[in-house]
Amino acid sequence: MEKAQTVLTDGVASAVEFMDQGGPIVWAIGALSVLTLAVILWKTMALARIGVWSGGRITHQAVAAWRAGDDAAARALVAGRESARAAIARVAFDAITAPEFTTEDAEKEITRVAKARLSDARRGLKLLELISIIAPLLGLLGTVVGMIAAFQALQEAGARADPATLAGGIWEALLTTAAGMAVAIPATMALSWFESLVDRLRRDIEDVATRILLPRAAPASLAEAAE
Repeated sequence: MEKAQTVLTDGVASAVEFMDQGGPIVWAIGALSVLTLAVILWKTMALARIGVWSGGRITHQAVAAWRAGDDAAARALVAGRESARAAIARVAFDAITAPEFTTEDAEKEITRVAKARLSDARRGLKLLELISIIAPLLGLLGTVVGMIAAFQALQEAGARADPATLAGGIWEALLTTAAGMAVAIPATMALSWFESLVDRLRRDIEDVATRILLPRAAPASLAEAAE
């Protein structure tokens, strides 16, 4: 336990020393890194809650039952489920069977709910995009400011300038660029990953809604009775 505490304390001290060397801009980038991690964790849990990774197997079974004319089984399969696909299926079932809705009205209602669900799925992605842009720019700003300070010190030193001092100043200035890139890279990767998941969800929702809206064939017993 004491060894673990020592390692943790040393790690925190090293991180603080690193951020002190980079100045206020590195501290700002450090705050962005914490925000990035929080957004990624929150977004992962939010997408898991709406069933992005489930593949919609239950919903597709419900659609198949609906297409087969088994309305009760279709509704039972998606009842109470939190996934976005199941929610769209429930809305579609209700809209199509509502006596006050025409087919056009049902399509509008399904579209409205689908847009709201996809908007919820995209929530937080703009923030990740902003972080992926701002973090490297902050790093570049810190490097430029550090380089200006280093060359000002070199000018003031004149003929007594020490190359080692200049190299140290440049090294510290470059810390901000490295820190900014270290935050921007995972933020960009997470953003691309989340966007691909949302796009897949959008395609699945469109598929579910289209299959439900298509006219259903009359059950065999009804067709025989009509003959």
